[in-house]
Amino acid sequence: MTAPGTRSEASAEDTDDLDVEEALALVRDAHREPRDDSTDDGAGQASAPAAQSPGARPAERHRATPWPQAREAAARAARSRARRAPVSVPLGDALGLALAAPLDALTDLPSFDTSAMDGWAVAGPGPWQVREEGVLAGHTQPGPLTDGEAVRIATGARVPADTTAVLRTEHGRIDAQGRLHTTREMLHGQDIRPRGQECRSGDQLLPVGTLVTPAVLGLAAAAGYDTVTVVPRPRAEVLVLGDELLTEGLPHDGLIRDALGPMLPPWLRALGADVIAVRRIGDDAKALQKAVTRSAADLIVTTGGTAAGPVDHVHPVLERVGAELLVDGVKVRPGHPMLLARTKEHQHLVGLPGNPLAAVSGLLTLAEPLLRTLAAHPAPEPYTLPLREAVHGHPHDTRLIPVVLRGDHATPLHYNGPAMLRGIAAADALAVVPPGGVRQGEEAELLDLPWATAGIGVCFT
Repeated sequence: MTAPGTRSEASAEDTDDLDVEEALALVRDAHREPRDDSTDDGAGQASAPAAQSPGARPAERHRATPWPQAREAAARAARSRARRAPVSVPLGDALGLALAAPLDALTDLPSFDTSAMDGWAVAGPGPWQVREEGVLAGHTQPGPLTDGEAVRIATGARVPADTTAVLRTEHGRIDAQGRLHTTREMLHGQDIRPRGQECRSGDQLLPVGTLVTPAVLGLAAAAGYDTVTVVPRPRAEVLVLGDELLTEGLPHDGLIRDALGPMLPPWLRALGADVIAVRRIGDDAKALQKAVTRSAADLIVTTGGTAAGPVDHVHPVLERVGAELLVDGVKVRPGHPMLLARTKEHQHLVGLPGNPLAAVSGLLTLAEPLLRTLAAHPAPEPYTLPLREAVHGHPHDTRLIPVVLRGDHATPLHYNGPAMLRGIAAADALAVVPPGGVRQGEEAELLDLPWATAGIGVCFT
């Protein structure tokens, strides 16, 4: 591959990864001065006129938002709305949510002195005479021990009063007279978990904003909680646009299978949303307007129709319902004609391009920061890895390229054109390629995919 930012034409191996129109655009744009607007998404879609001004002349064009600023605008839009009321949910429903109230200890942990090991509870110096009965976990308080006395005890059982230590099974032996001896030096209090060792009643165990992981659920249960107070999941609704989409069978007669209908709901759930509906609208402007105005979701996600074609109804519908356009086009490839609008005081709409990989780009650029902020999740720490191959860049826009992570490098994947899913289906992350490209071995920022991270975000149900 030729060095990033220096190519005068697209090489054969590069164009394998690009939509034909995008490859041609790269060639054309390499010889042009930067413009105020981006022309297409690599799929023949033109930018829409600025919808913020209903009276604007058709010739007026808007400036697309740079990719980093678009992500921040989405997060800021969520922060600008009123804080969502916390809810109390059973522990079994809290996984992946953020605590809206501190997790305070309801009791001492442990709430009584317990044995940390199987063995004998002993009193005073040995050898010890062993009682006949033993002490098991969950049983009532055993009688106190006297010096020279021992009793069999199980892990987690209450230690009798006046116990000096717990002698582990493997560290004790019984002689012919039935007396217990230790086979190594024993310390006072050994293998006893004293009451309150982990916390005292009223101690703060976890602060507000902590993400509920399986370990947090375990701690809450141990501390006596049946429910926890959390930030509720943001509700999302998906509106699938396009008369050309099939829901089953092979593509035929100019019709294609809908890839976004099956893909977006589980992806949104993986981003922490509760998907309350998936509706197929087709290319019906009235039906789209009705669906938008009646939606009770915190986030409406539309697929396609964000450009300026004869059946691209998203901009006109947003104008008719009085929506405020916050982001209208993003300087990113694929995915340029994406948008973010505030449709109601407590509701936003993310308009995704119709091409599948372009839609993924829009999802991670606009929907992910908005949903993350609504759910009170912390932003992931940015990280970079060197790329094993050079990746050419768009002259003016950021590119998002599927990659696999192998050791301390990221390997770019082919089949990364706007209409392709073959690359992203095998990917662990998306590499953020700035204008001008990234050379082989150069570091690139990475966006983890929800199912490829080690966090709690993996939730497809």
